[in-house]
Amino acid sequence: MKKVILSIIALSFVLFTSFSNEKKYVKSENGIIATVGETKIQIQFYSSSIVRVLKSPSGSNLKKESLTVIKPLEDLKLKISNKKDIIVLKSKDIKVQLNLKTGEVLYEDLKGNSLLSEQSVENQFTPFNDAGKQSYMVKQSFQLAADEAIYGLGQLQNGKLKQNNQEVTLKNSNHNITIPYFYSIKGYSVFWDNYAETKFVDSDQETSFESLGDCVDYYFMYGKGGAGAITKMRDLTGQAPMFPLWTYGYWQSRERYKTQDELLSVVKKYRDLEVPLDGIIQDWRYWGEDSLWNAMKWDVDRFPNPKEMADKVHAMNAHLMVVAWPGFGPLTEQYAVFKDKDMLIDFDTWPPKSGTKPYDVYDAEARDIYWNYLNKGVFSKGTDAWWLDSTEPDHINVKDSDFDQQTKLGSYRSVSNAFSLEHTKGIYEHQRKTTESKRVYILTRSAFAGQQRHAANSWSGDVQSSWDALREQIPAALNFTICGIPYWNADIGGFFAGRHRKGGGVENPEFKELYVRWAQFATFTPMMRSHGTGLPREIYQFGNRGDWAFDAIEKSIKLRYRLLPYLYSTAWKVTNQSDSFMKALPLEYPKDEKTLNIADEYIFGSSFLVAPVINQMYSKGKDENMVEDFSEVKNRSVYLPESNNWIDFWTGETIKGGQEIVRETPIDIMPLYVKAGAIIPWGPEVQYANEKNWESLEIRVYPGSDCEFTLYNDEGDNYNYEEGKYSTINFKWDDKSKKLTIGEQQGDYKGIIKQYDFKIALVGNDNGVGLESSKKYELVSYSGAQKTIHLTGK
Repeated sequence: MKKVILSIIALSFVLFTSFSNEKKYVKSENGIIATVGETKIQIQFYSSSIVRVLKSPSGSNLKKESLTVIKPLEDLKLKISNKKDIIVLKSKDIKVQLNLKTGEVLYEDLKGNSLLSEQSVENQFTPFNDAGKQSYMVKQSFQLAADEAIYGLGQLQNGKLKQNNQEVTLKNSNHNITIPYFYSIKGYSVFWDNYAETKFVDSDQETSFESLGDCVDYYFMYGKGGAGAITKMRDLTGQAPMFPLWTYGYWQSRERYKTQDELLSVVKKYRDLEVPLDGIIQDWRYWGEDSLWNAMKWDVDRFPNPKEMADKVHAMNAHLMVVAWPGFGPLTEQYAVFKDKDMLIDFDTWPPKSGTKPYDVYDAEARDIYWNYLNKGVFSKGTDAWWLDSTEPDHINVKDSDFDQQTKLGSYRSVSNAFSLEHTKGIYEHQRKTTESKRVYILTRSAFAGQQRHAANSWSGDVQSSWDALREQIPAALNFTICGIPYWNADIGGFFAGRHRKGGGVENPEFKELYVRWAQFATFTPMMRSHGTGLPREIYQFGNRGDWAFDAIEKSIKLRYRLLPYLYSTAWKVTNQSDSFMKALPLEYPKDEKTLNIADEYIFGSSFLVAPVINQMYSKGKDENMVEDFSEVKNRSVYLPESNNWIDFWTGETIKGGQEIVRETPIDIMPLYVKAGAIIPWGPEVQYANEKNWESLEIRVYPGSDCEFTLYNDEGDNYNYEEGKYSTINFKWDDKSKKLTIGEQQGDYKGIIKQYDFKIALVGNDNGVGLESSKKYELVSYSGAQKTIHLTGK
């Protein structure tokens, strides 16, 4: 009888607990909704490895639509169970637990290993009056493992690769692109979906995000590694479209070309010198005075016929990029229209004391008006690409009340970090509606998560011409890429070069050395672009052929063009497989602890290890006393990650991985290594990207391990690739048998190459090295059918 009573009590307890738990949560589409204390918590699986957590004060009927996330919910089968006060949601990739007592969420892999856990937060919703709207300062804290390295947060000019142990305000500015996202060496990442200025903290006590908002809203993504995490972020926020082939060539710019004739003379000079060039950029004030800032019209005295100018650029087989700003001077037509429609954000933006105001990028109608003027005044004249400057935007004479300004989506305070995202959206969508024959290409000074889908390539802002600035660019670029945005670049030589005038301007030995090293680095970024103020940067400013600076710069430019098939094939992997150009070593080699905080090396594409020279070596002295000194060849140390052997690009020497080496660095050499087990398509010498097709490519095989590479090609500059108009050829190397299999050519497009003469070169000492074509190779005639070649290296 006693056992029966106990059984009844136990059963009653189970039923009560189950009933109690059921009252605390309900199942919803791909997840649950629970109420814990005064907080409503929604856990929703977007895929089997992407989870959204949304928290708001209980009783709220919040319906938030993301500006960044565009992924629809997948059709999933989840296992949902509960035990006492723990609700467990299990997919085929991860387990998520919700504690119904504390409201904390815990993430585990399927083996039960902890990935990330939330921490209880006091004052998770602190009331905040946002320009008359009742809102909150919302905060979410997490607990990381003691030795857990994290990366991301966008592009911060702090020289750090790991982003641990700091407190930073995530607010877009000229030099900083802030993205509330971090990646853990454990293989997961977290995106805080909030567009207001955000406080990020990582300390022994917590890792947290805190922002203005109506709710806590974040996404947990488990990619099991760096590439996987980036793939999840791209899946969540959108894929990067293909850029035109020519954009991967060399770009020349200056602050600024003052006349139509001056701009054309630069392109002509490059052609006369036979130095490769594909892009020329027109910077600001082509419209006239500052009161006419961004008028989207050309000053007739200095640019009498912009259509003719663009036509002449095209006739020289180059392309024209033109700047446009988000602010308008008070005497422009746009200013009057936007003011009449209450579509100006009323604070001061660049240039100072001009009365210029930014337009409301958050308003779809305002974006329509912006494009109509831009199309009529600039795009219709033959412009090929856009430089969208000041997309933070610049904010001058800042007042607290400026952030009370109302946009179409709420106070400027609540959406300020998404300014660039919405601005680029307008340009991308409108140009695509205008024409599909010309791919959108945007250069922009700021960004936010998801901006990759708008064909935007962000640059690092108006940084100083200094060695410190060069050093900072590498980890800034790598952390930016980790956030899921693959396209990044910087002004070669740094923007502000005025200080070098004391030492002779462009003839200043330090500036020349800095510029050469920066150009070498830029060769291995998604865009190779020369720009700056204070000193001109065209190659002929650095002397003549035969002068060390000219020759070293030309060598980098020519290397860039020989790499075009590799670059364009990598671009296809970026678009088609969520790949990246610039990859931090710990994401590629997470088990090699020595890579965890290497901030001056990276992997480029699938095969290159790049180690830029970031220290002054061949110039010394100060100002007028600065001199060059090449009496001794200098060097730098390079760490070669384990699990690979590495082949020196310049010599063909094979070096064992897992060690630090010392590499000589003469002025024209940047340490560059290729994985042992890599295939690199080597392009022809050209003056512009599409001067020659790729029917006679050299295919460099770096032995040491099995490997594959897919060569991609298409029509070069339209969106037909989205309809399947492209081709791929897969190359597969069997290292043991020394056999290279060229797979069947897949796909079709207008102008497809049907007959190739591949020069297959086995890389070794003095063969297949540096810029020169290989001395020894196997000539293979290929017409699209699978073919296997045995390489002996003889």
